[in-house]
Order: sequence, then structure tokens, then C-alpha cells
Amino acid sequence: MLLEIKDLIVQTNNGKQILKNLNLRVAKKETHILLGPNASGKSSLTQVIAGNPQYKIISGKILFEGKDITKSAPEKRVKMGIAVSWQNPPAIKGVKLAKLLEKITIKQRKTAIEPYLKQREINVNLSGGEKKITELAQILCLNPKLVVFDEIDSGLDIKKIQEIIEIIKKELISKNIAVLFITHSADVLKFLKPDITNVIVQGKVICRTKDYKKVLQTIKKYNYEKCKKCEKLKKHKM
Repeated sequence: MLLEIKDLIVQTNNGKQILKNLNLRVAKKETHILLGPNASGKSSLTQVIAGNPQYKIISGKILFEGKDITKSAPEKRVKMGIAVSWQNPPAIKGVKLAKLLEKITIKQRKTAIEPYLKQREINVNLSGGEKKITELAQILCLNPKLVVFDEIDSGLDIKKIQEIIEIIKKELISKNIAVLFITHSADVLKFLKPDITNVIVQGKVICRTKDYKKVLQTIKKYNYEKCKKCEKLKKHKM
């Protein structure tokens, strides 16, 4: 197992509980999607995997390649092979993208993203799609074992989402790099066709399946309301 999250309970600094006995497993080379409605804990989980100290882990563990990284600093997690692509990457004036890539590159390789690597400032005056592609360029330079995408499809049209996912397939999935794609939109399923689809509701992963088509059909027809009812039914039976 590459990433294993066990019975994780997390709260913010103001005491609000946001993840509730959450369990998630991602094996090496696997492609996962984590779907959920707004305020279900998706982005919070990304922050916790990245090691953001503003999120307090009350109990539970995060393991990476069998090693306990629950209390590890973000930079240590990156060195171990965890990379995160954020929903809203910041613009950094005065810093050239090419210069940053030169500094962070662990493994040099020719990629389909090279046409985007111009001598320009990081994310300055770029469209949403261009920002996501420059994020991908940075991730590829880190030579990761696992890439977590935090709703990078947000704000993009279908054509641009397809373009981004094709790059992910070519530059990550085809090279056996594990992917955890976190999103609100079930439409991503038909483009990415993940090995495993997970559904998160109210801070807890309530569903894990290989049948992404069934999840897509359910959410397209009922939104996330049926998922919420399913979780209530499970609790009633316990």
C-alpha cells in the first residue's frame, strides 16, 4: 500500500471537526477519484495529506509506504514522494517559472508540457487552465510517487478538463505514478476512468468501488442526496 489513512479524526484550530474516522487506501500505480459535495471535507483532506499544521489530528494515522507520517513536516512528505496540485495556485511576481523548475527538478525528462514552459513569471496573467498546466510541470520535476489533485478541474470548461486529464494520463498514469484526484464533479469519471472511486460525505469516506460507471450514473441522477441517504442507512443498521 502506498498511502493508507486509518480512522482519521481532524479538527481545525477553532475546534471544528472536519474529518470523522476517515479511511482511505491508495496502492502503488493506482488511479483514484475522491468525490463529494461541497463542505464534505475534500480540500481539508488534501491539506492534511500535505501536512498543513493548521489542521489538528485528534486520532488516527497516515502511512506512506508503511511509514507513519502523521506528524511529519510538509517538506519531508514531498521528499518521500507526495506531491499536491492545488485548486488555486498563487501568482508569484518576479520569479520565472523556468528558474523555479530548474531549482526543484529531481529528475529531468522530456514531457508534453514543455511548450508551456516559457520565460514568464509564475502564474502571473495566466488563465485557469494555464495555471493548472504549470502546476503539473512543477509536479513532474519532483518525480513523485503519489500526486494529489485538489479540484484542479474547478472553473475549467469541459474541453480544458479533458486536456488536463490527457496530460495526467500521459505524464503520470502511464508511468505508473499513483493519482488521487479530488473533485466535486462526477463528470471527471468518464474522462479519467479511475481504478477506484471513493465518495466522501460529511468528513467520512462512505463508498469505495471499482465500478465508476455506477457512481457516475447515481450522482448524475440524484446528485449526492442518495449518497447521504445511504450513509444514514448504514448508521441505522450499526
